[in-house]
Amino acid sequence: MKKTVLRKYAQLIARMGVNVQPGQEVFITAGLDQPEFVKMVVEECYRCKAKKVVVDWNYQPLTKLHFRYRTQRTLNKMDNYEEARWAHYAEVLPCRIFLDSDDPDGLNGVNPVKMAKSQQAKYPIIKGYRDQMENKYQWCIAAVPGEAWAKKLFPGMRASQAVEKLWQAILDTCRVWDDPVAEWEKHNKSLQDHCAYLNSLHIEKLHYTASNGTDFTVGMIPQARFTGGSEESLQHIVFNPNMPTEECFISPMKGEAEGIVYATKPLCYQGQLIEGFWIRFHEGKAVEWHADKNEKLLGEIINMDEGSAYLGECALVPYDSPINNTGLLFYNTLFDENAVCHLALGKGFMDTIEDFQNKTLEEVRALGVNESMVHEDFMIGAADMNIDAICEGGKVVPIFRGGNWAF
Repeated sequence: MKKTVLRKYAQLIARMGVNVQPGQEVFITAGLDQPEFVKMVVEECYRCKAKKVVVDWNYQPLTKLHFRYRTQRTLNKMDNYEEARWAHYAEVLPCRIFLDSDDPDGLNGVNPVKMAKSQQAKYPIIKGYRDQMENKYQWCIAAVPGEAWAKKLFPGMRASQAVEKLWQAILDTCRVWDDPVAEWEKHNKSLQDHCAYLNSLHIEKLHYTASNGTDFTVGMIPQARFTGGSEESLQHIVFNPNMPTEECFISPMKGEAEGIVYATKPLCYQGQLIEGFWIRFHEGKAVEWHADKNEKLLGEIINMDEGSAYLGECALVPYDSPINNTGLLFYNTLFDENAVCHLALGKGFMDTIEDFQNKTLEEVRALGVNESMVHEDFMIGAADMNIDAICEGGKVVPIFRGGNWAF
C-alpha cells in the first residue's frame, strides 16, 4: 500500500479519531503486524502536539502461553504496576487508540473458564477506574491487516497479496479517499440526521422479524436517545470512537426483551469464533442459547456476571451498508457489527441518556442502562429483516423493510 495513502489514514485516526489536543498524552495498543504504520500514527499524534505517546504491543501467541502456564491465582492477581497504569489513565485521561490486527483464530485452545475467571477477578478493581473515566476521554478503535487475519479472508492468495487486499478493504470502508476528513464530516451528519428522525418518533419498543426465525421485541428507556458517528467527551472534545462506523445505536431498557434472535454472522470473541448461534430472551434476560461452534464459549460470555445476560445496545445498520456490500465476512466485530444490525450483551452506554452530563452513573443505571464487565456485539441483520417501532400511543412506524431503512 502506498505510504501517502497510509499517511492519510494515520492522520485520520489521530485528528478525526481521537482528535488529539495539544498537551494530551496518547496510549496506543497494537499488535506486531504493522510497525511502520504504528510509527506513522505516533508521528501524527506528535504533530497534533501530543505531550507524549506510549505504544503497548501485544502478541496472541504470548497470550496463549500465559494462559497455559500461569496458575489461576497468578492470572487473577492485579499487580501494583498494572493498577498504577489504570490510576494514571483515570487521573490524566489520555487519548487511547486501539489498532486491531488479531488473527480471528489466534486464541483457539485457550481455556475459556480460566480466562473468564481471570477477568472476573480483576474487574472489581478496573471498574472503579473505568467509572472515573466514563465519557471523559477520547478513544478510537481502528484496524490494520495482520497476515493471519488477511489469509483468513483471502485463503487462496499469497500472504503479501492477502495483506494488500485487506489494506484496501480497511481503507475503503474507513473512507480514506481524496479528503478523508471531509468524507467523515459528511458521514457523521448523515448518521446524526437518521438519529434525529428516530428520536422524533418517541419509540417505546422495537420489534424485529426475519425469515430465519428472529422474532424479538425490546423496550426502550424513555430518556434514551439514538446516537451515531462522532461523540463529544465531557471535556467538550469531539472524537470518532469507531473507524469504520455505520450504526445508529441506543441502550435499551434492562429487563424488557422477549423472543428469539438468530445471529447472521460469526462472533469473534478473544481470538475464537462462535458460529451458527441463537439466543432466546425472557424478561430481558438470555435464558436459552445454542451455537453450532463454541457453544460453551457463548455461555461463558452470557454468564460472565449479573449483567452479561442482559442487553446493553440495539444498533440499526442497513443491510445495504458499505461494509456488507464488500461481500466480505471480516471475522472482526469492528467491521462485522457495522455491516448489519446488531445487539450487544452486557454494558450499556451512559451517553445515550438525555442530559447524561448532569447525571451520575448511579442515576443513569437506575433509569435502566445495563451494567456489566462485558460488552459483546453480535450481528442479527438479514436481507429480509423488518423492524417496526411501537411508539407513544401505540402507533406503529416501519423502521426497516427488507433489511434497509424504511424512511
